[in-house]
Amino acid sequence: METRIGFGWDSHAFKAGIPLRVGGMTLDHPEGLAGHSDGDVLLHAVTDALLGAVAAGDIGSFFPPGDPRWKDANSAIFLKLAMEELQHAGFRIVNVDTTLIMNAPKIAPVAGEMRSTVADLLGIEMDQVSIKAKTPEGLGLDHVAQCHAVVLVERAIEPDELKSMSAVIESQKQLEDVVDDLLASVHGLPKKRPVNPVYDTEDIT
Repeated sequence: METRIGFGWDSHAFKAGIPLRVGGMTLDHPEGLAGHSDGDVLLHAVTDALLGAVAAGDIGSFFPPGDPRWKDANSAIFLKLAMEELQHAGFRIVNVDTTLIMNAPKIAPVAGEMRSTVADLLGIEMDQVSIKAKTPEGLGLDHVAQCHAVVLVERAIEPDELKSMSAVIESQKQLEDVVDDLLASVHGLPKKRPVNPVYDTEDIT
């Protein structure tokens, strides 16, 4: 099975007077993140990671910051497009690992709900999403939020690539041989020996 990884990173400065959107959620905080869209630093990083995994460019390639159509846009739109690119390339998500770097607010109290929200947006299970948070100690970035994201994806088996056994078995005898081989290899059972007739079937009168 072919696997790939993708890495994404994003950062936004805090700004008063706008809601704080992180991981698809609105958090209680006096400042939000400045950006052309809603500034959701986590969804932006995951979007870039997904696009990177299938070499499809980056978020700015599809949603230029100067395009008025994306002013204050919900970042879930960007994530949806990245998922479409991933599926078009024939891949699916194995897991997503993210690290938020921000001084405030604290993410730990809402990390579970945020993981669930992101999992829903990606169409995967909650246990496939990790969200961690660190403070930018000693970096002088107390007024900035950053996010690192890594995704692992694997080649998906498309329905049209699947062939039923009946489509490749040309006869009942071949089917019996296949079953016989499976039993022998999986359960260690001896293969059935062909039963030879005790008389010559060509000499019956």
